[in-house]
Amino acid sequence: MADKVKLFVNGIEVEVEAGKNLIDAIGAVGIEIPHLCYHPALGADGNCRMCLVGIEDGRPPLVPACKTPAQAGMKVLLNAEHIKKIQHDVMEFELINHPIDCPICDQAGECKLQDYYMSYDQRESRMTVPQVVKNKKMDYGCGVVHDQERCVVCGRCVRFCRQITKTGELGIINRTDDARVAIFPGRPLNNRYALNVVDICPVGAMTSRDFRFKQRVWFLEKDPGICHGCAKGCNIYIDHNRPKYQDDIIYRFRPRLNNQVNGYFICDEGRLSYKKENDGRLFDGRIGDQVRSLQDVLAACVKEIQRAAKTLILLSPDCSLEQMVGVKALAEKIGATLSGYSDGYIKEGDGDGYLIQDDKSANRAGLALLGIDCAKEAFEKAVQDAQLLLNFNNNLGLSYNDSELGKLLKDTRTIAITTHDDKVTALADWAVPVASFSEYGGSIVNCDNILQTFRKAVTKNNDLADIGTIAAMLGSPLQSNGERYAELRKFISALKGIEPENIPAEGLKLNESEAANVTA
Repeated sequence: MADKVKLFVNGIEVEVEAGKNLIDAIGAVGIEIPHLCYHPALGADGNCRMCLVGIEDGRPPLVPACKTPAQAGMKVLLNAEHIKKIQHDVMEFELINHPIDCPICDQAGECKLQDYYMSYDQRESRMTVPQVVKNKKMDYGCGVVHDQERCVVCGRCVRFCRQITKTGELGIINRTDDARVAIFPGRPLNNRYALNVVDICPVGAMTSRDFRFKQRVWFLEKDPGICHGCAKGCNIYIDHNRPKYQDDIIYRFRPRLNNQVNGYFICDEGRLSYKKENDGRLFDGRIGDQVRSLQDVLAACVKEIQRAAKTLILLSPDCSLEQMVGVKALAEKIGATLSGYSDGYIKEGDGDGYLIQDDKSANRAGLALLGIDCAKEAFEKAVQDAQLLLNFNNNLGLSYNDSELGKLLKDTRTIAITTHDDKVTALADWAVPVASFSEYGGSIVNCDNILQTFRKAVTKNNDLADIGTIAAMLGSPLQSNGERYAELRKFISALKGIEPENIPAEGLKLNESEAANVTA
């Protein structure tokens, strides 16, 4: 537990965490100190001067809040006239050459310069000379497009490339009105986290080519979620919009702060994986090549399950814990072999020791916790012996090429319970569409053994059932999420006595030996 100290803000006593700088310490109790160059992950730079505050009886009497630690008894002035004048003057300086193009700026609605102008300035410009003209639409690489004329030279992007990625592609060149952020000649951005500079830019200077001019941010619903792009399970915002009479569309993923998992950032590959949630989806049930209603397809699947002498069930390592335990109960009820084979999801050597992992699945740790076998040999032997394969969204195309896949499944009837219409689904005798991770809620365990929960974000015009519900329709005795969560408690001792809604937002760190506690 961090030590607390009491200090005064505008004459009001507050208790804050000792040692933190004033921006973070006072911000934690709901009092904002305006700032542009400071970012918690990048440290204090002190170049924008927007965070200058008064210290009553202090020496010196004016200090940058980003570089000043909270101390007991300190008397901080934020609303004194001389502090307000500083804020006005800094805002005027920042706006001298800033274009008034808010109606066409992607940052409009999320811009700190807009917010601070409305909160601390609201004055008309006194400029009587032409603005300094800088460049627009500059391709900096990795999907980053820079509008130099909007830049306030806060230096956040430069520090990100030096401190976080340690690639140093960006720098500030020239001085005074001619200062600007630039890349080195012939050296564009070339790192796997480059699009984070768009998030940390406080204005609309750094933009994403992928999102640029695609959607107004005030139209977007911004729901919390968990990236399923790899085993790290980075926390994200799922930004989506459902136009009238149309389906809900995801327009972007953005990083969401979780100091226990990903901090303030996400990788570019995970950020752009939102496209998989929109594209190539399976929305219609099929029997052979014929589109049929979901009820007809499920009825046919139930009959086939009852008829098959030997059945193999294959689980995706992306399934939630609740889905896994529901499918496991189905396998036990019908006497089927259960496998979680998914070696193709692992890209050896792709991880970077920071956020990106070799394992591109979201919940492989869940398979281990539930005691589900993932061996290739056991899976292939089970396929040869089985008359029927129930594939719960496992992309076998990652583990086998087209020829190998055709040989593997040629003598086995297949039911594909899947989110996407791909080559694996095309080989199936029955296809059942299911919801993807942005369309249901559940829990997963990441590579650091942290259990995290996520909730449904996206609503389609015709919502699809998730894998847990489909498993129940096919005969799983666990018919509800409540029953599935109760079953999970038998495998994960840390969940005993904890209701799903009470799992901490930053996740629940599991005991390293949880997998050894499997009771079934």
